[in-house]
Amino acid sequence: MGDAVPVSTLERKLTDAATADAVDAARAALLDEVDAADVGDYLGHQVDGLRVVTHLFACASKGYRGWQWAVTLTRASRQKKVTVVEVVLLPGQDAIIAPAWVPYRDRLQPGDMSPGDLLPVSDDDPRLVPTYSFGDDPLDTDEKAQIRQVAKDLGLGRVRVLSPEGRDAAAERWYDGEAGPDAPIAKSAPDQCYSCGFLVRLAGPLSETFGVCANGDANDDGRVVAFQHGCGGHSEVRLSKRQQPLPPAPPVLDTVSADDLDVL
Repeated sequence: MGDAVPVSTLERKLTDAATADAVDAARAALLDEVDAADVGDYLGHQVDGLRVVTHLFACASKGYRGWQWAVTLTRASRQKKVTVVEVVLLPGQDAIIAPAWVPYRDRLQPGDMSPGDLLPVSDDDPRLVPTYSFGDDPLDTDEKAQIRQVAKDLGLGRVRVLSPEGRDAAAERWYDGEAGPDAPIAKSAPDQCYSCGFLVRLAGPLSETFGVCANGDANDDGRVVAFQHGCGGHSEVRLSKRQQPLPPAPPVLDTVSADDLDVL
C-alpha cells in the first residue's frame, strides 16, 4: 500500500470548483427556508465528499450565538448545475447548546423521593436476581436453599434478592461516599468504626466491610458505615487534659455586712 494522502491534498482532490464556488446558490437556498434577518456572514465551506460541499453561514437568530447554517450542495457528474441536498442549523465550536440528556432514572439522588412516589424496578435490572437462583444469602446451606425453594413455591418470602453485581455496586457506593474512609469527618476521627461499641454488624457477605451506626449523637446514626469510617462520637473517645473544660472558679463568700458598708 502507498503512503497516506495528507488531508489537505485529499480535500484538494475532492473539491469540486462548481460546488465550492456556488456561494450565491447556497445563500439563495438558505433564504428560501429562513428569514434573511436570521442569516449572517458567510463562514466558508467544507468538503464532504466527491462533488459534495457544505457552505456555512453565521446564524443571527437571538439565542443561537455560535450556531451556523449549513447548506450542502452536490453536482452530478458532467452537470454544471448544483443541487441542494439539505439545509440545517448546526452548533459551532462556540455555540451554546443544551447539556446532554440524562434519563430521569439516572438523575435520581438519595432523598429525591417524596411520600407517595413510586420507583418501579425493571424485570431485567442487573442488580437483582430471582431468590431461587441465587439464594437469600450466598452463605446459605443446601438445606436452607431447599426450604427457600419450598417457600417460593408457596408464595412466601422475597421474589428477588441482590445479585453479585448489585451487591458490589452498593458496596462501592457506600465505601466511596460520606460513610467511607475518605470522608473528611473520617480522616479527622480519633479512631475507626470497627472498634466502636456503637457499631451494629451486618449479616451476609457485606458484614466483612460494613456495619450500622447506633450512636444517636453521631451524624451517621442509623446509616451503613464502612469499618474504616470514623467520627468524633467513637465509644472510646477520651478528652486529653488540654481538651477538658476548665473547672469553675471556687465560690466567693460575701462577708460584707451593712455595718461594714456604713464604715466605708
